[in-house]
Order: sequence, then C-alpha cells, then structure tokens
Amino acid sequence: MQSFTSIPFKAEKHHGLSEVSGVAKFSGAGIILEFEAKLFGLISDGVKEARLPIGEILDVKFKKGVFKRGAKIEVRAKSLAAMAGLPNEGGKMTLKIKTEDFDRAKTAVAQLERDIQIYEANLPPAHTPISVLFDPGEDETRRLEQKGER
Repeated sequence: MQSFTSIPFKAEKHHGLSEVSGVAKFSGAGIILEFEAKLFGLISDGVKEARLPIGEILDVKFKKGVFKRGAKIEVRAKSLAAMAGLPNEGGKMTLKIKTEDFDRAKTAVAQLERDIQIYEANLPPAHTPISVLFDPGEDETRRLEQKGER
C-alpha cells in the first residue's frame, strides 16, 4: 500500500535564475522532495532529495489559480533551518502544479493539513516554568502564631 501522494512540480530558486523541477511526496510524516535545479535552464547540479518533517511545517496552503491553471502549493516552515536545501524564497516554498495534477494536489494538501492538526493535538503539553508554580501574590510570608501567643 502506498502511504504517500506524489505530485510533480516546478519551482524557482535564486529569484528565477534557477529552474527547479521534481516530485513532492506528501505523507503523514511530512514532505519529501526529489528535485533537480538547473541554472539558467542549462546547468544541472544533480538530483537532490530533501525532507521537511511534519513537526517543522508551520502551514501548507493550496492556491487554485484560474480554471485549474496556475495552481500552486505554498509551504512555510517553523524555522529557516528546516528550509535549508529546499527550493524556497524568503522562507516560503512555492510548488507550481500542472493542470492534470490539480485534484491530486488539492487532496494531498487537505490530508497533510489534517495530519498536522492530529500531530499537534497529540503533542505533550508545553513545559510549565517553575516560576508559575509559586504564588506571586504574596510578597512576604506571614509569621505563624505559636501556641500561647494571641
């Protein structure tokens, strides 16, 4: 059984100087990209693979375009370090989708959004700082009354 959805894509790097084409694999674990970047459309730096784990994804959006043309998937990560090695501009990865892959891309993004919600719901609660455990309202400790004093 295939546990991921493959979607061919195109993207740009270095403000349009490099064309990127590849396949994005969406799964409950995150996104895996297999891609090749060509400088000026001619000089290739080889096929690369990069992973973006589900815990590092801030959000993912599907942009429809007009009549299924110009559809794209936008992915933002929680840190710039997570985007290292991925085709991104300003911390946002934009994957351009062909018309024939429109429905598959829309379904994959919807499933990944649900997977992110489930992942975040199952995270352990945030760490409580020790300072919160103490009552900050009482500046001084009251003296205890001893037996016999009143």
